[in-house]
Amino acid sequence: MPNFIIRVELIDANDEGDFEKLDAAMEEHGFSPQIHDDNNVAFWLPTGTYASQNSTMALAAVRDAAVAAAGEGGFDFALVVADFEDCEWVGLEQVEDNAEGATA
Repeated sequence: MPNFIIRVELIDANDEGDFEKLDAAMEEHGFSPQIHDDNNVAFWLPTGTYASQNSTMALAAVRDAAVAAAGEGGFDFALVVADFEDCEWVGLEQVEDNAEGATA
């Protein structure tokens, strides 16, 4: 099953509350601000970055869902969606409670 990473840039966002609204909309559309490693340990992604791991959607459907979610906040935005087979990271904070928000 494919994995996707989505990066959303809110244009003219004013404060953290704008990104909290984006987080909520993205999560409603099935995207998580966390990424899971091979041992299902969750890590927080940078602000405006989301993952969809083991997805049942195709790339275009993920893009369309991300566009719909990002558009809900009323901001202009730019986004990129990429599929990946392997992923490596450095410096991401581990999620303390893996049960909350787990989407792997």
